[in-house]
Amino acid sequence: MEFGEKIRNARMAKGLSQNGLAKETGISLRTIQNYELGVRMPKSRDTYTKLAQALDISEDVLLDTNASFVIRANEQYGSRGAKQAWDMVADIGSMWAGGEMDEEDMDAIMQALQEAYWDAKKNNRKYINKRYRKEEPQD
Repeated sequence: MEFGEKIRNARMAKGLSQNGLAKETGISLRTIQNYELGVRMPKSRDTYTKLAQALDISEDVLLDTNASFVIRANEQYGSRGAKQAWDMVADIGSMWAGGEMDEEDMDAIMQALQEAYWDAKKNNRKYINKRYRKEEPQD
C-alpha cells in the first residue's frame, strides 16, 4: 500500500476529514491533500511522527524504504535532494502501476536504484550546495 493510501485509510478509520487532520497536525490542508494524492511525501521524520500520533498508528506503518530514502536525501542534500529522491520514487512507482511484478522484485529494484542514487551523489559532490558537503553520506 502506498503512503497516500495509508494516510487516507487511517484518517477515514479515525473519522477525520482532511481539514481535521491538518488542524490536528499543524500541516497545511494542501499538503495533506498532496500526501493522499501521492504527489508528495514528507521530507522529515518529525512529520511522520505528527501524522502517526494524530492518526493513532505506529510510525512504522507510514515509514517504508522509500520514505526513509526521501528523509535521508533531505537530511544530506536539502530540499533539492529530497525532491530528486521523491521524483525518482514516484517515477519508478508509476512503472509498476500495472501490478505485473512481484513485490519482492519491486523492492529489490528500488533498493538497487536507491544505491545508484547515493553513488551518483557521492561522485558528483562538487555540484552539491556547500552546506551539505560537510559530511559524507552514510551507506
